[in-house]
Amino acid sequence: MSETSERNATEPARTALRSMSGAQMGDVDLPAAFREKARSHLLYEAVHSQLASRRAGTHATKTRAFVSGGGKKPWRQKGTGRARAGSNRSPLWAGGATVFGPQPRDYSYRLPARARRTALRAAIADRQRSGALVLVDRIELPEAKTKRVVEMLGALGLAGSVLIVTAGRDEALERAARNLPYVRVLRTEGVNVLDVLRHKSLVLTQEAMQALAERVAS
Repeated sequence: MSETSERNATEPARTALRSMSGAQMGDVDLPAAFREKARSHLLYEAVHSQLASRRAGTHATKTRAFVSGGGKKPWRQKGTGRARAGSNRSPLWAGGATVFGPQPRDYSYRLPARARRTALRAAIADRQRSGALVLVDRIELPEAKTKRVVEMLGALGLAGSVLIVTAGRDEALERAARNLPYVRVLRTEGVNVLDVLRHKSLVLTQEAMQALAERVAS
């Protein structure tokens, strides 16, 4: 990491505070937790851990213990001129068992709690450095309709995939946004590295920013 990047990671960072209509309401100092330096390998490990935990791991092949048949010796041991054989369900035979094939297993693993917090801080800081972090005063939809969410995102100048983070449960927002395949609404306790990085923009309410900063504080 360069000296300039190291310095920028520790200096106070400010971002614009905007309303739902897109109007700028001033600048706000970001919490220190959102000024984590770049940690590309830790982000990779965090994403890999999440994806591994989502694997079903239900793949299975039949070993000799599971293949039916094969109880009788195909021919006598000696005198036939053929190779000896003890079962027609040998892995060497067509229709036989599989040797060392995949069996059901659990792929999940967890990073240490401190590493997970650091990775989430780094992911949010990456969104901020790239200009993809949008801070809004509050989100209060006049009605739980999808078009209201589309209007809000248009006023904020956001295009592409968007992750909206709220401090608590907002049924109106969650219901209005669920028809938009490129928009995801999460509460602060559900924010994770994979969702932060896979969306083009990150929208935080002021209340959510403070709650998220407390959650990821080291």
